Amino acid sequence: MKKNPRKELLRNVRRVVVKVGTSILTTNTNRLDTSYLEELTEEIAALRRKNQQVALVTSGAIAAGMKILGLTERPKKLSVVQAAAAVGQSNLMRTYERLFREQGLVVGQVLLTRDITQNRLRYLNAQGTLKSLFDLGVIPIINENDAVAVEEIRFGDNDTLSALVAQLVDADLLIILSDVDGFISKGKVVLEVSAISPSLMAEAGGSKSEKTVGGMATKLEAARMITREGKPVIIANGRHKKILERILAGEETGTLFLPPPARKIDKSRNKRIK
Repeated sequence: MKKNPRKELLRNVRRVVVKVGTSILTTNTNRLDTSYLEELTEEIAALRRKNQQVALVTSGAIAAGMKILGLTERPKKLSVVQAAAAVGQSNLMRTYERLFREQGLVVGQVLLTRDITQNRLRYLNAQGTLKSLFDLGVIPIINENDAVAVEEIRFGDNDTLSALVAQLVDADLLIILSDVDGFISKGKVVLEVSAISPSLMAEAGGSKSEKTVGGMATKLEAARMITREGKPVIIANGRHKKILERILAGEETGTLFLPPPARKIDKSRNKRIK
């Protein structure tokens, strides 16, 4: 029987970071899509029952706040965007808390800004907090601290944030869920990428939604960050049913970004060889 390379690669995954974007968390009227959130929490709970740890990096706070505040389009003024994030974040967390509680699970909110990467103590504190949440059986739910972050310390997109979180928790796998089926080249989904080349980056586009920032380019940058550390990344369509279960079962869904081949060690010469 032919082996399934994906299944082999993902067989021993025990800690996963899942990133979900605004485009799949909200409806076209900027309302939180509670039906989708319910499915997502059920999927994550199913992974937990298999003793797999999950950290959830979520977008959606700004869009949720826009709806509550009656804003029909994303504000241009930063302070208004931050006000929308402050209103929406509490609504978003209330929804997650309720849905995960129904699954018998406890959640913990962690809000981060990019400057933790420039401050060793803050980095270690964040790392320690996330480790303790895992040890206590809590699901960390992470977002950017949009309400206070100024331009200099903003991630700007949660794809980059998800890569940082994957590094913080030493995840075995980063899954980025979006409203596309994966990385698309020449009209087709690329099932596997072994190297993120300049030509591949050139094919990636920015966000086409007024509700979101980033786009495929930021997802590829996140994939590059993690694959460089020897871990795989999968970009897939979060609207597909049981997508997390299917990914971890090794189904060929989405685009798998492979880490570079590990360099072997010639022990007789005590040096690394390719």
